Amino acid sequence: MSAAHFAPYRRLKGAGRSTQPLRAAFLAVFSLFLWNAAALKSAAQAGPSEARKGAVAIHVTEEPTIDGVLNELVWVNASWTSDFVQKEPVEGDAPSALTEVALAYSEDALLVAARMQSAQPGAINALVTRRDVESNAEQLVVSLDTYLNGLTAYSFGVTAGGARIDYFQDGDDQDNTDYSFDPVWSAATRVTDQGWVAEMRIPFSQLRFNERPAQVWGLNLNRRIPTLNEDIYWVMVPKEETGWASRFGRLSGIGNLRPSRRVELLPYVAASGLAPGEVDATNPFVSEFETGSRVGLDAKMGLGPNLTLDVTVNPDFGQVEADPAVVNLTAFETFFVERRPFFAEGADLLSGGHFYSRRIGARPRGSATADFVDQPESTTILGASKLSGRLSSGMSVAAVAAATQGEYARTFDAATGITGRQRVEPFAGYGALALSQEFGRNASTIGGMVTAVQRDLSDDDPLAAIMNQSAYTGQLHFDLRFRGSDYNVQGSLSGSTVSGTAERITRLQRSPVHYFQRPDADHVELDPTITRLSGYAADVWLGKNSGNWTGGSLLAIESPGYDPNDLGRLGRADEVAWFAQVDYRALVPRGILHRWGVNASTYTSWGLDGVRNITGLDARARATLTNYWSASLSAGFNPTGSSDSATRGGPRMGVAGERNIVLNLSSNPARKVGGSFFIFHEVDDLERIDWESGFTVRWQPSERLNLFLEPSWALQRGNRQYVATRDGGSQATFGSRYIFASIDRSQLSAPIRLNYTFKPDLTLEVYAEPFAASGRYEDFGELEEAGGLALREYDADPSSSIMRDDSGYAVTSDGQEFRLPDPDFRVVSFRSNVVLRWEWRAGSTVYLVWQQDRSNFVRDGDLVRPGSLWDALEATGDNFFGVKLSYWFPVD
Repeated sequence: MSAAHFAPYRRLKGAGRSTQPLRAAFLAVFSLFLWNAAALKSAAQAGPSEARKGAVAIHVTEEPTIDGVLNELVWVNASWTSDFVQKEPVEGDAPSALTEVALAYSEDALLVAARMQSAQPGAINALVTRRDVESNAEQLVVSLDTYLNGLTAYSFGVTAGGARIDYFQDGDDQDNTDYSFDPVWSAATRVTDQGWVAEMRIPFSQLRFNERPAQVWGLNLNRRIPTLNEDIYWVMVPKEETGWASRFGRLSGIGNLRPSRRVELLPYVAASGLAPGEVDATNPFVSEFETGSRVGLDAKMGLGPNLTLDVTVNPDFGQVEADPAVVNLTAFETFFVERRPFFAEGADLLSGGHFYSRRIGARPRGSATADFVDQPESTTILGASKLSGRLSSGMSVAAVAAATQGEYARTFDAATGITGRQRVEPFAGYGALALSQEFGRNASTIGGMVTAVQRDLSDDDPLAAIMNQSAYTGQLHFDLRFRGSDYNVQGSLSGSTVSGTAERITRLQRSPVHYFQRPDADHVELDPTITRLSGYAADVWLGKNSGNWTGGSLLAIESPGYDPNDLGRLGRADEVAWFAQVDYRALVPRGILHRWGVNASTYTSWGLDGVRNITGLDARARATLTNYWSASLSAGFNPTGSSDSATRGGPRMGVAGERNIVLNLSSNPARKVGGSFFIFHEVDDLERIDWESGFTVRWQPSERLNLFLEPSWALQRGNRQYVATRDGGSQATFGSRYIFASIDRSQLSAPIRLNYTFKPDLTLEVYAEPFAASGRYEDFGELEEAGGLALREYDADPSSSIMRDDSGYAVTSDGQEFRLPDPDFRVVSFRSNVVLRWEWRAGSTVYLVWQQDRSNFVRDGDLVRPGSLWDALEATGDNFFGVKLSYWFPVD
């Protein structure tokens, strides 16, 4: 566990006053360390003690045909492995049916054959899905630790329906899966009257390994039988223990591999068409149908057997699924998952707050002004390269470099008829480098990471007022593991520095990440003359990860000037946070319970001025029945607190205490029809009431069709929401008025996914999300005093009045008049993505894409209802059509 595990608890609220937050937090961490000290001492001298299983791959000069028919001589002579053990449903029991696996290798590839018997062959779920879909079909997974480092694994799976599944696993953790790993390999399956058969060919060019005369790799084999809820392994890691790659058996017999240059080229051509929803005849930049085309190249090149260089020139991401719709009423940025293949693959190598690849190629930050403007939707990536791999010394390497072109918006002045252009994004270079060295018998690691951003900006450039000219971050990190990874101590120390014009750095200091202008903060001060801002961050985690009892504690700090956001992600600096949890899990079936557990956690955060932000307590109970239905019940409590960000740069403000409860129910995930349900309820001391609910439905009507529906609903009444800041306030609020209102919010969303698989390499994927949300503001008022919770409501105060008109609100208070905009809103949107994907030859793909983006916004705060989702379908929007053809060929 690391600092990332604390992220859900950072609510950036705040509470009370504590003059020694650092001392309290460090004492808590030290107490936990003492509690585990004896175990840590003995664990440091121990490691996994079980004997290693072994398998041997035989050499063949002629490869078999990969067709799912095991009639070649190689499989007659091969040594078959069949000593599998159950992990589910009864740990340690013998499997219900025989599974046999054999391995061989040629000069170019690892070859795998498997025979999987079944007592009911007609009941085998041979669902045909697109690649990398973990369905409830039976599957066989082969996991390879090719570096033999006990930390990483390449996993190759195939379902009974012939769908290929591949992912990379890191951190000696089976659940740490990176599905962006997308090698070119082949597999074939066949259902028989005794069960099913699988055959795989995994080219050595798709693997990374250390150069040796004889290869010895870690190996594990896994067969999953969802109809029986059965999960069997060649090397079974007990549920109460931790570790994955470190427990693997050994695959030997592979030797004298022929060196390969491992060069792969993937050129593409793409064409697109755009049909805008609205066409203004006076706008010279819009037509009823706009077309475009582009060409580009992706390339991979091996640098020895264990390093890979990826290069992309003029990349195209037209087939990537759209981000989900959100309504963000906070001052903080919304972060989305990376979906672009080049940046998603191997993202774990650059994980952490210092690297957020969505910064590269994002929407231009500048804006042009004219009667008509043609603004680019994204910044063009001229090219990018990525180096990744692991040296024989145990050093892992990851580096990314990218360049984006300067972007210009086209402008048109209707009065003069003059067409021009304005720069909205400068040319920029991005770079990141991460190194990590393994050491010791438990494969502990220590490493570092640096990132850099440089933009082509001069001091007199208008864009220099809103963008940093340069930004650099650095991080040192460590993960000390004991007894495999049963215990660990993990931490990092980071620093950042950004530079730009005085105007830009002043804006940065005033941004929600920092709020240096806070009038009641005596530990920070807004300086309008500086041209550089620097800061630091640190965290340390101490944890116990195996056994019935697990838990740990985290302490993290971010200084007020810390800012990695040019190529990273951070919501709020100026915080000290402490988190601790303890968990008990009973993993042996008893009665109707297959397993159950309870969890308790606490968290507290402070500003670096010593004022406590928030304290919370959470408890959770969970259980899985013997029929694999599961349920959990959680409850949380946060006492009254304060926030240093609620007033958007003003003084601290009180935050009401909260109580919440969450119920989750899930059906057996192995069934062809199933789903889940949740309901959330929260109240606070100001009589705010929140309800949120949603459910998912999974339906497999045939072996080729999958349907997934995930509707959700939320209703919040009486939530306190920031509206505006105005001058003329009392001295109790430092001369400004911090205005809030009570908001009633509603939201409906109904994402739908439909996947139809004609065959494993030809799929139709449909994603659609109708969305509706609204907010109605009432009971406007201003903060009475800094640090307080009470508002002076204009309707209730004899010296104040508020009147609504067509353009907003007219307010009179203390003899002063000012206006407020109308903040009510109702928004509907419909986003969809339809992709026909055909891998017409190994590694070569054709995409046909149809995307819709419809939306409508009105100043109407009426609660949304199910019919509002239909309104989203009728909203005006754009239609995008695209076709992309790529051709993969290796150069050997």
